[in-house]
Amino acid sequence: MKNKKTWSWLIGLGLLGLIICGGFVGLGLWAAAKLGNGSGNLAFGDAVAIVRVEGTILAGEAPPANPFGGGVGGAYSQQVIDHLKQAESDEDVKAIVLYVDSPGGSVFASDEIYLQIKEMTKPIITSMNSLAASGGYYVSAPTDEIWASPHTLTCSIGVIFQFPNIEEFAHEYGVTWVTVTSGKFKDLGNPFKEFTTEDEALMQTIVDEAYAEFVRIVVEGRDMSEADVRAIADGRICTGKQAKAAGLVDELGYLPDVIDRAAELGGIEGEPRLIEYNDTPTFLEALGASFNQPSPVQELKELMHFNAGSPLMYLYVGP
Repeated sequence: MKNKKTWSWLIGLGLLGLIICGGFVGLGLWAAAKLGNGSGNLAFGDAVAIVRVEGTILAGEAPPANPFGGGVGGAYSQQVIDHLKQAESDEDVKAIVLYVDSPGGSVFASDEIYLQIKEMTKPIITSMNSLAASGGYYVSAPTDEIWASPHTLTCSIGVIFQFPNIEEFAHEYGVTWVTVTSGKFKDLGNPFKEFTTEDEALMQTIVDEAYAEFVRIVVEGRDMSEADVRAIADGRICTGKQAKAAGLVDELGYLPDVIDRAAELGGIEGEPRLIEYNDTPTFLEALGASFNQPSPVQELKELMHFNAGSPLMYLYVGP
């Protein structure tokens, strides 16, 4: 009996110790983020802000940050917009670098980011990394200048709508799917039914509308004729060097070159201070994240939800 009580005390003390340690870890992470204003930099003076659009462009809020990593990647539109607004309102920020490394993504989310960039009053320059295609180019188009490396993959100006169709597979294995609708187009995209020519014609009007908007923002952002834009806006991917020759990119260079150019446009003398805005988790979020890491299955499900819910995309789907 005495041994059982001793073990109970030891287990209880161990659990209490884990909770206390987790609390200190969460508090430390929360305090560090708060004191550093999300940038880890407490210096003062004129600065260039870097706002990142990395990964597939997704609509809405990013999931809570996990301080130990393991979170689902993606450029969530509301997070990008919030960071742009922070840079716009920060008196120390004199210019902004939009760092794009993305294959694009949701038409809706890309347009949300585009509209916020149009509202910016400070100089903003795009720095394209290895990939800035489709929606990645869409959000770049309204910036004051676009820089890419000679080897950046960009362009891919176009719209894609896709969904799986397993009608023949279902028939082969005797799977039936009963659907009751209020109209013949209500279940358009149902993977268990034939995608008819009428379905295709209807979806083509939506794709064409989104495509026309893409062309318009490139024409406006790059000061090009519609004919010149449409000549290259057939979905093709191109290198940074090819994009510059076509008028879709201003200069070839890398992030340090873009930072120097942004500082110049912002009237900053000497080496600029750099600021990045990271979302500060609450104490409870930091504590919870320290104990909870999503499994690979959870991450995959979250990413697949994007494809299921947003079939209309400015997205490069190449290798």
